[in-house]
Amino acid sequence: MNLTNLSNTLSPDKWVDNYADYLFNYAVVRVNNSNVAKDLVQETFFAGLKSAKNFEGKSTERTWLVSILKRKIIDYYRKINSKKGQAEVRMSFYDSGENEGSWIEERVPQTWGNDADKDIENEELKNQLDECIDNLPEKYAMVFKMKTIQQFETEDICKELNISPSNLWVIIHRARTQLRGCMEKNWFNK
Repeated sequence: MNLTNLSNTLSPDKWVDNYADYLFNYAVVRVNNSNVAKDLVQETFFAGLKSAKNFEGKSTERTWLVSILKRKIIDYYRKINSKKGQAEVRMSFYDSGENEGSWIEERVPQTWGNDADKDIENEELKNQLDECIDNLPEKYAMVFKMKTIQQFETEDICKELNISPSNLWVIIHRARTQLRGCMEKNWFNK
């Protein structure tokens, strides 16, 4: 079944082959139970089919499915926890560094109601991110853009730039670290 009525096409008939392993690994790490992880992946695919009309093509199929899976994982923990436990489901916002921490889910900042303000802020954020990317060393910027923004395959980038896969991942890590520092300095501390 190919949903071609969308501006960006989904291919649900390929989801199991293309994404099941990735989604399962993502889920099993978070729920620590392979049977539950399998169920969550199945629920994700089902929810994806049901909400396919909402897919706007602003992300890849995989990213879209991961966002559905994240919600399924949160729902799973809500279901198994008491009211007290529900209030303590935590959502990470930094993995490491001096700002390491998490939000209690019920206190996660809500989206703003004014779309005009959100559009302005998104444009400002994009401009700051572009500026930070432009300040990266040339090779870091090129590799980061190819892998993260343009979503080239690792093998294609390595051939194009004549680098090894391990070198590519070192460059990606360093670029992300520098981008994070730049964004923290120039955007989050405004």
